[in-house]
Amino acid sequence: MRNPTGRQLRFGTELRKLRERAGLNATEAGQLMGIKQAQVSNMEAGRVGVSPERVRALACRYDCSDQPLIQALSEMTAPRPRGWWEEYRELLARPLLDLAELEHHAQSLRDSTTARIPGLLQTREYALEIFRQAVTELSPPDIEHRLSFRIKRQAILFRKDDPTPYEAIIHEAALRMRVGGSTVARQQLQHLLDMSDREHITLRAITFDVGAYPGSGQSIHYAHGPVPQLDTVYLDQAHGLAFLDAETQLHKYRTLFDRIEAVALAPEKTRDLIHNVMREL
Repeated sequence: MRNPTGRQLRFGTELRKLRERAGLNATEAGQLMGIKQAQVSNMEAGRVGVSPERVRALACRYDCSDQPLIQALSEMTAPRPRGWWEEYRELLARPLLDLAELEHHAQSLRDSTTARIPGLLQTREYALEIFRQAVTELSPPDIEHRLSFRIKRQAILFRKDDPTPYEAIIHEAALRMRVGGSTVARQQLQHLLDMSDREHITLRAITFDVGAYPGSGQSIHYAHGPVPQLDTVYLDQAHGLAFLDAETQLHKYRTLFDRIEAVALAPEKTRDLIHNVMREL
């Protein structure tokens, strides 16, 4: 047995969903496959490896004809090199490692934030101030671990061959909040402008004039998988990260993001707003 990563847990969850859609319990599925019920349970818990051939065999027994989904699940079984986030396994909470793994494999990412600049776009100085103001006081070593981890997460936006497409929708409140003082805030805003120059990054702002809008007051993060069924929503809550992958939840947040985007400024007008905020600092 092994401690599965977030990606392995998600793979197992998708196998369970296929079985449940077929109306089978684990014992019945094992009988169809000629394996024990315990092996089915271990596969669905992400505790044992599964070959692409086994994925296709399970899909056949479960009468699943969704070939893009089957192919995506088969590709998730491929051995993968140790991720950089494993260096932090004894230093940070497991959900943070799962987040880095999720972002690393995502086809694209969308963020919507109200009070803070998204973590993937934070400067080192801005992030440092955020960690210094954490509700639970962090020791200097803990702050350094979290800071280096956040900066390393941003590498997906700088990959030469396949940088991750990224859209961030940021409320004007976050743009105007002087985290770390005027100098840090100005550097952060300039960083947003610099990042928005990259072709794979789309930056939009929501102004105070919009008033209340769908999803206001919460930070929402959406990771697109190779097929819609493998998308993931993650919410940064007071008690920690929450990962959502039920089909009804994914549909809800896809719709929510579309409604948020509908009230946001276009990228060029967003840049104008950022320039205006910088001049007022």
